Amino acid sequence: MKFLFNLLAVILFLLDNGVSGVGSNEMSVSVMEGESVTLYTGVQTNQQEVIKWYFNDTRIAQISGDLSDICTDVQCEDGPERFRDRLKLDHQTGSLTITHITDSGLYELKIISSKSSSDKIFSVSVTGVSAAKQDEVKRKSVKEGESVTLDPVVIRKPSDVMMWYFNDILIAEITGDLSKICTDVQCKERFRDRLKLDHQTGSLNITNTRNTDSGEYKLQMIFNNSSFSITRVKRFNLTVINSGLSSGAVAGIVVAVVLLVSAVITAAVIYYRHKIYTPVQQNVSITNS
Repeated sequence: MKFLFNLLAVILFLLDNGVSGVGSNEMSVSVMEGESVTLYTGVQTNQQEVIKWYFNDTRIAQISGDLSDICTDVQCEDGPERFRDRLKLDHQTGSLTITHITDSGLYELKIISSKSSSDKIFSVSVTGVSAAKQDEVKRKSVKEGESVTLDPVVIRKPSDVMMWYFNDILIAEITGDLSKICTDVQCKERFRDRLKLDHQTGSLNITNTRNTDSGEYKLQMIFNNSSFSITRVKRFNLTVINSGLSSGAVAGIVVAVVLLVSAVITAAVIYYRHKIYTPVQQNVSITNS
């Protein structure tokens, strides 16, 4: 009886600590269709291991020493052509990145070395979204001189990375609790002291907008987890509407108005003085006596 009690206690301890055997090495990942996901191995390879990746039991990628093999066609044991040009391997860690993901299923990792072997399973669930939703670009318009905020409508975690691009030029970045704004010379000149970042949401605020601020703003968001990361992209199309005449034109008009008023006043003064100092001719009638 005491033996059974001790055996039950051991089983309960193993269950409470996640060593049940079934599913203990499985990680669930939820991602939207069209996003990118990176599945981490959690190791630093010394080129002595063989790292293999499988999708639903079909090998799709492998690193052996300093050589790598990725299914781009019908390689890797007749791997699916669906992954053409969408798989990337990190040679330092063996981590696998799938871009523009479309396939739900089990992605299995096997690490084989001379001393041991291990495996890890990622159960990836891809939520479908329409093509129109994937290509959606939020459009904003603002009058020149006003401020505008580009808001991704998310709450970021300290581990998340957010990078803002203007016409494919990096203009702002948040990594952890650090931020960078306009490290490029051209960017500094264009947006000098006019960009602000919200560290909680990643929102980008542009003050004193100019006509040259019109264009596409792209936000790349990397949501990090200890076992995987998801990359999501949002795009904003900003149009800055000309509020009227340029400052140079306004200054020119002001100068013209001042000159015109001066001319009118001068003419009035000359006319007034001429009227005062011009003698008035009197009519004299001569009567013959």
